[in-house]
Amino acid sequence: MMTISLIWGLAVVCGIWVIFGIRRRKAGEPPLENGLIPYLGCALKFGSNPLEFLRANQRKHGHVFTCKLMGRYVHFVTNSSSYPKVLSHGKYFDWKKFHYTTSAKAFGHRSIDPSDGNTTENINNTFAKTLQGDALHSLSEVMMQNLQLILRPPGLPKSESSVWVTEGMYAFCYRVMFEAGYLTLFGRDTSKPDAQRALILNNLDNFKQFDQVFPALVAGLPIRLFRMAHKAREKLAEGLKHKNLSKREQVSELISLRMFLNDTLSTFDDAEKAKTHLAILWASQANTIPATFWSLFQMIRSPEALKAASEEVNGALQSAGQKPSGEGNAIYLDQMQLNDLPVLDSIIKEALRLSSASLNIRTAKEDFTLHLEDGSYNIRKDDIIALYPQLMHLDPEIYPDPLTFKYDRYLDENGKAKTSFYSNGNKLKCFYMPFGSGATICPGRLFAVQEIKQFLILMLSCFELELVESPVQCPPLDQSRAGLGILPPLHDIEFKYKLKHL
Repeated sequence: MMTISLIWGLAVVCGIWVIFGIRRRKAGEPPLENGLIPYLGCALKFGSNPLEFLRANQRKHGHVFTCKLMGRYVHFVTNSSSYPKVLSHGKYFDWKKFHYTTSAKAFGHRSIDPSDGNTTENINNTFAKTLQGDALHSLSEVMMQNLQLILRPPGLPKSESSVWVTEGMYAFCYRVMFEAGYLTLFGRDTSKPDAQRALILNNLDNFKQFDQVFPALVAGLPIRLFRMAHKAREKLAEGLKHKNLSKREQVSELISLRMFLNDTLSTFDDAEKAKTHLAILWASQANTIPATFWSLFQMIRSPEALKAASEEVNGALQSAGQKPSGEGNAIYLDQMQLNDLPVLDSIIKEALRLSSASLNIRTAKEDFTLHLEDGSYNIRKDDIIALYPQLMHLDPEIYPDPLTFKYDRYLDENGKAKTSFYSNGNKLKCFYMPFGSGATICPGRLFAVQEIKQFLILMLSCFELELVESPVQCPPLDQSRAGLGILPPLHDIEFKYKLKHL
């Protein structure tokens, strides 16, 4: 009897889902894929290989189609020529809703949307004020100091400095960039250098533990399902409380400004503010670290790239009157000098083109019609409009031989930055989008590129670098993080390095 009741119960549930749970396509709407699994829809297929999933639906439906993913209806626009048209519909989009909700779920703070009454802070204005312009100059200067202290610690015995060190390249980039980035944002404890080093290493372990489950948190799973990651998140946030940061020197303007938001601006207590600091830590590290790895790996792997980059860096240092020395004298390039490195720019862009898999999304505030060059489509309120730039980055018409790293792909015939790329004979306004687009473009992108450049400059000027295996196969991308930005390698690559005799 119990079995028969259960079967009937399941049949009723399935019947209700078929009747009410499946969305019906209306006239003027894009082609629709509901998927076969209630709630999940096409999420499993999308998650296993987003690029191939979207390409298959593009062949089936054309450049615009709708997929059900985790209970939401997502309209994918896959023609790069239509991207500017999508962005021009900004008045119909709420780009904050999804991002604010996701941040609250992942990091454990209340909503940071001013409309919810917890804060009146304009986060975009805060980021622009503290990550761009004059603030970027100061931030980059501190980052360069921290990178050099980590890569060339003072008092290193000559016997150690002349020895080859073998290490996983991704582990190396992770360790160096995390420590330098953490110190740059959250300051130093100069009175207790040993304790600070232990704190950084502990934070690094906790960050890895938390970051490992981040895709699941974005998908909507509660962090309490992941006991170790939850514990790691709480420990990271504890270290970012005001009582701990107030003891540190050189705390960045971004964090200082947010630390002292008074009660008229924020109803958050110290613990919740610390969790918003954690969101900033994650945003500053999760994509910059793999981007640094890919830039270093692709540069070392290509003899032409390594030669061109070395010559450019040596020339820039000579012009600036800078020279690394065996005594560990610091080197420094100002903002203008860092911006005038087209070869490094092209190497970084090409590395990011090959490894980025960001998902640019907007939520419809109301029913409206999306007008594109190849047609118009009716969109329902609360649906999501999505761009997946990896389709464009790997399009052979825009980028011939798209899977091959070409260090000079973003250089013109004069060795300057190339900005003209074409599709179907038409010049593209959007051809490179690893940092998002429009109102959702990453506010820290300028600092991220500066960080990677500074790292590469120091690696080229201070170290001898070799891959342990040569030639070496490019490691595959970790597709589990598709949609979040730069994909890390699925496995590490060993390399060896030692300080140059300067």
